Amino acid sequence: MESSGSSGNVADIPGHRWAKFLGTAIAFLTLAIPMLVIAYYSSADALQNPPPILPSSSEK
Repeated sequence: MESSGSSGNVADIPGHRWAKFLGTAIAFLTLAIPMLVIAYYSSADALQNPPPILPSSSEK
């Protein structure tokens, strides 16, 4: 009567593989997308040519 206890665990293994793959994909996208967006929207000109310093209101 105790032999049926181990048969339930075998059916769960394929689900764990998909869950592990999906979790890895989500983790990768969570780390990669922000870096790609920052790299896409950052400009090399912004780093080479800083904006001019405007006089503050106290110097008038």
